[in-house]
Amino acid sequence: MSTPTYVVQSAVPMLWLLIAVVGATIRTRHSPSAAAKLETWQRWWAVAALGCGSLWMTISFLTIPDVMATAIGFNRSPFLFEIAFANLGLAVMAFRAASPSASARERITIGLGAGMFLWGAVIGHLYQWFANGDHAPGNTGGVLVYDLLIPAVMIILAVVSRRREREVDGGAAREVRVDGEPSTSGLGAAPGYVKA
Repeated sequence: MSTPTYVVQSAVPMLWLLIAVVGATIRTRHSPSAAAKLETWQRWWAVAALGCGSLWMTISFLTIPDVMATAIGFNRSPFLFEIAFANLGLAVMAFRAASPSASARERITIGLGAGMFLWGAVIGHLYQWFANGDHAPGNTGGVLVYDLLIPAVMIILAVVSRRREREVDGGAAREVRVDGEPSTSGLGAAPGYVKA
């Protein structure tokens, strides 16, 4: 495989990061506040980077499994079907995280869930690289950056959002049950609970 071909194939996962960054940057040029910018970045990151990237992987693993297996440097196996549906799960969670009603806490949880899968994939890719010499474009390069950054950035953005919410509340917000009693559940906006 020629170097330019390898670089292009290796960089494909980075396309979703680029779309998220460009989209969020353009959309936030005239944002009225830092909070609005942060919300826009979270939604673009969830939809474009995690959601569309994972949906693309789902479709690819289901429709062109031989191409995907070759790109990763593996033989075709039933494992590819499982990877397709794991990515579909990531896409569904990502589109939920992009919802206007998604809380920072929910986005952190989705980021952590995505991280468990994607960071585990990074470990697997690195193992295949160093233990078995797998230098296929789908095993090294862009996929490693994608798998590391997607959940990390999602979590960081959500943590910053949660801190801003607490600062706006002046740290005085607390959970209380609808009947006015203090909550000890720590469940946030669970049914029967409101922010006081």
